[in-house]
Amino acid sequence: METDRSAAAVANRDRIIEAATRLLAEQGREAVSTRAVSAAAGVQAPTIYRLFGDKQGLLDAVAARGFARHLGEKTALEPTDDPVQDLRTGWNLNLEFGLANPALYTLMYAEPRPGEPSPAAVTALGILTAYVRRIAEAGRLRVDVSRATQLIHATGGGTTLALIATPPDQRDLTVSHLAREAVLAAITTDSPATAAPGPTTAGPATAGPATAATTLRALLPRTDVLTPGEQALLTELLDRISRTG
Repeated sequence: METDRSAAAVANRDRIIEAATRLLAEQGREAVSTRAVSAAAGVQAPTIYRLFGDKQGLLDAVAARGFARHLGEKTALEPTDDPVQDLRTGWNLNLEFGLANPALYTLMYAEPRPGEPSPAAVTALGILTAYVRRIAEAGRLRVDVSRATQLIHATGGGTTLALIATPPDQRDLTVSHLAREAVLAAITTDSPATAAPGPTTAGPATAGPATAATTLRALLPRTDVLTPGEQALLTELLDRISRTG
């Protein structure tokens, strides 16, 4: 009996999310009312509140479901030996997803709740952080991972929202490409960080203490030779160096 109830709840949840997703895509954010969704899903309005808490909980579930499908495509991509190019690919996929799903993308990113990002946005930020960390581990990140991630997230999301708001026949997608390359130029180097050039060594002019500190900070979790206290101290010092570079 309990199993039947659970199965019914899962089925109702899926049906409600699908109905809300259709309303969002076809008629926009304002069409997603509890009355309209319950009618489209064939359930009573109290069922929505019981399963999702409130309307915001339902909208979060819609965003999470839609973005999970997008992430399935993104995470299925095999990483290459060029993490910067992989980030370019991720940026382009984000733009394509936004233009193909404007209402869903706007729901995710254009309705910020101060100090409380949506679950879908949190997941997206985690994926982006992993992209940036790979660049840092390769010795090609000029700034710390957190700062680079925030810059890419803000610029990429803002650019996509701006293009969504532009009539399709007036969109210039090179704007996104220019923004992408400007951000990459600001946060990455052409070559891995090396020791500073000297009489017998050669290294890229862009390498320096901040880049080296960022690289070591990204690789630090791979070592287990430090005590927790030593690791915390080294992390603090590396963060300080990378932020002042």
